[in-house]
Amino acid sequence: MITGTDMITGTTITVTGMTTTTITIITAMDDGALFDLLSWMSPAWPIGAFAHSGGIEWVVEAGHVTSRDTTVAWIGDLLEHGPLFNEALFFLHALRAGQAGDVARLTEVAELAVAAQSGFERHLETTAQGAAFRRIALQSTQPSAFASLIAHVPDGALAYSVAAGCLFGCQGISERHGLVAYLHGCVANLVSAAQRLVPLGQTDGQQALLALREPIRALAAEVMALPDSDPFLALRGCTLVAEIGCMAHETQYTRLFRT
Repeated sequence: MITGTDMITGTTITVTGMTTTTITIITAMDDGALFDLLSWMSPAWPIGAFAHSGGIEWVVEAGHVTSRDTTVAWIGDLLEHGPLFNEALFFLHALRAGQAGDVARLTEVAELAVAAQSGFERHLETTAQGAAFRRIALQSTQPSAFASLIAHVPDGALAYSVAAGCLFGCQGISERHGLVAYLHGCVANLVSAAQRLVPLGQTDGQQALLALREPIRALAAEVMALPDSDPFLALRGCTLVAEIGCMAHETQYTRLFRT
């Protein structure tokens, strides 16, 4: 039996024969798509992510995050058990809706993504970035079905994960590459906030990102492997202190970040 895994789609290819051999089929990503992906997830893409800490500002003040190791542990928990898992789920369903041109599916996941935000600041963070992402994408991307699909979701109800997922799907970005790039962008912004707040040095920041490389890849694979059914059934919410931190940040005496 010969087994190979397509690195773009994650498809396993099996051929029955006299021996068992494992091969890896690497399909190159189109350089134009790669360029676009890097642009959309770049800090230069003007969605205002630098103004948000996802509650880390309060978490640092409360003493839960004090070093590189605790930063990695905190963000790792968000990936495995909390809001970053859910955002990956919303992103994937929006990407699939974009691929299929499915307005009903897109509007349903958009409603769920906003309803799933646990407090005012999480809602503010995702909708502010979602509206900004849509605005710049409509003016700075190749023509696609994105404009007509995303028009069905009003600004105040458009989560960042849904706006990004829809664009990626309409532009033909693969699920695996899209998820890894999106999650890298989210995690990199949290690490950047920690660098300013803990504070961490530049090297510590890059080492933290490297430590989160495999958790991000594992989450992408896990979300892709879930049944393609109602995303509500797969939601997670076991990071209670992180959610309390986002709420407590609203009344924090000294604040550098909006959230």
